[in-house]
Amino acid sequence: MLIWLCDYEGCPLNLEIQYISQEVPDLTQNVSGLVVFLTDFCQHSLSLQVEQSKVLVKEGGVQLLLTIVDTPGFGDAVDNSNCWQPVIDYIDSKFEDYLNAESRVNRRQMPDNRVHCCLYFIAPSGHGLKPLDIEFMKRLHEKVNVIPLIAKADTMTPEECQQFKKQIMKEIQEHKIKIYDFPETDDEEEMRMVRKIKDRLPLAVVGSNTIIEVNGKHVRGRQYPWGVAEVENGEHCDFTILRNMLIRTHMQDLKDVTNNVHYENYRSKKLAAVTYNNVDNNKNKGQLTTSPLAQMEEERREHVAKMKKMEQEMEQVFEMKVKEKLQKLKDSEAELQRRHEQMKKNLEAQHKELEEKRRQHEEEKVSWEAQQRILEQQKLDLKRRG
Repeated sequence: MLIWLCDYEGCPLNLEIQYISQEVPDLTQNVSGLVVFLTDFCQHSLSLQVEQSKVLVKEGGVQLLLTIVDTPGFGDAVDNSNCWQPVIDYIDSKFEDYLNAESRVNRRQMPDNRVHCCLYFIAPSGHGLKPLDIEFMKRLHEKVNVIPLIAKADTMTPEECQQFKKQIMKEIQEHKIKIYDFPETDDEEEMRMVRKIKDRLPLAVVGSNTIIEVNGKHVRGRQYPWGVAEVENGEHCDFTILRNMLIRTHMQDLKDVTNNVHYENYRSKKLAAVTYNNVDNNKNKGQLTTSPLAQMEEERREHVAKMKKMEQEMEQVFEMKVKEKLQKLKDSEAELQRRHEQMKKNLEAQHKELEEKRRQHEEEKVSWEAQQRILEQQKLDLKRRG
């Protein structure tokens, strides 16, 4: 989630939310409920790329630029090895853009497009985290504030949802996954609110774009034969807690943690790597011949070349898989043809056998009829003699 607080110069307040999910088909609805004053802002696609959708909203004299960063298709492949890499590359690219902007001479207008929050949606299986969930959050927790959410909470009973939450938090602690840590405060009211949020982690949300009339009021929700699951009803899900946390209470802290912790870690590693490479390459020279920006550009080109090589390798693997599949289909077709020929031969043999039996039957019939005629003739001869 990106938060850019620059409205004092007339610039809009930017809010960028990146959400990750697998096997949950209506996650676009989960996020669309985050700001109920927005209409349908994001059309869900079936691609495997990182996608963005932006909407500018004005409320109370404040402009809010909402940016949704979506990763449709995450975890849907047969082989999900390194499926988190596009997300990591996207986050790192935003850090790199900000680092390059800091390195410029003129830094008056330096947009902050860094990702400040990752909403990771967990499928409501009721059995805890999947290995992919664990590995993905561990890959990301050092780069972005991770907030785990349970999607489609209306598919579980309150007891099942509560038990599922306990199981998820237990596994998060066992695997030492660092989710967003809510800050401590001296204000008692704020501390009660923070404790309430922590007690309900991971937040269970319900998404819907449908407006339903309930007791004379129009609400967002899902209609079931036994009632309505309301998106903004705290007794039905934790959506209002999530919305207030992201937009009202913890927006600035998410930004501060991103800038002071995640971005500083990235910047330190990046500059340390650049310095080390320069010193190593020029240790016998009196001065450094490569600037940090040039070194970073070289690393970027190497990274692009590496990604192209990986893409080519993936295409080769795909072609090999296609060839194997086609060969299997050809083998199956040949086997079916062989079985067809065998069955045809068997039928022909049975037909010949039946024809032979029919011929023998006809011969026996003719012979029997001839014998009957002889017997009849003998009887007539005997009668005449008598």
